[in-house]
Amino acid sequence: MSASEGNMGGLVRRFSAGWKTRHLVTLLIAAAGTYLFLLSRAEWSEMHRWNRAIGDMSLVMVAFSMAIGPLSRLLPRTRAIIPWRREFGIYGVFLAIIHTAIILVGWVQWDLMRLFGYEMHPEGMYVMLQHGFGLANAIGIAALLYGIVLALASSNWSQRLLGGTVWKYLQQSAYVLWMLIVVHTAYFLYLHFQDFHRNTPEPNWAQIPFAVLVLVVIALQLGASYKTWKLKRNRAAPDQFETPLEA
Repeated sequence: MSASEGNMGGLVRRFSAGWKTRHLVTLLIAAAGTYLFLLSRAEWSEMHRWNRAIGDMSLVMVAFSMAIGPLSRLLPRTRAIIPWRREFGIYGVFLAIIHTAIILVGWVQWDLMRLFGYEMHPEGMYVMLQHGFGLANAIGIAALLYGIVLALASSNWSQRLLGGTVWKYLQQSAYVLWMLIVVHTAYFLYLHFQDFHRNTPEPNWAQIPFAVLVLVVIALQLGASYKTWKLKRNRAAPDQFETPLEA
């Protein structure tokens, strides 16, 4: 083993900290990232600045959680960071809860019909006005509920309660949560503010970074899947050349 490989292994092992340290560091990352997102949109109204900053940081945290698994499979020396998946996922969901609360209080003002794209008509009835807004929020709520279940199941206690098989199956379904979050976020980044009755806004700087982030996570997942398939195929290959014994 070379000196550089040894240094890398030592660095990764140092990142394999106790659960208290992981929670503290993850909280600091969440706070710092949210603050930077706030600074990047200083011209927005206060509600939308916080709404988007917390929502964007929630996406980043979940993306980190989704990337750690396939990264550790592609680069075995990074396996020591696997425990961090739990904290990134938990605080990603926690930020999503705050993001939802800001929307309910500041945007739709507790009018749940507005949350799904309806507005009050002068004649005193609700009419559908924003079809995409309603669908995207429905997807977001589904993602939030799904994320809360996964976050509650992200503990040693829940693992013992559910049993290894059920717990592992539930955690592997996090890919469903990831895709729901991606679709929800993509609508608000690329489509929502393009309605014909709105002034065309300035391009959102987060559009390209979001696309890059999603592509990186997908590339890691595909790469890890290919490596797993190749390893299993190589293990099975010798059996193909064995001649079965005749009866």
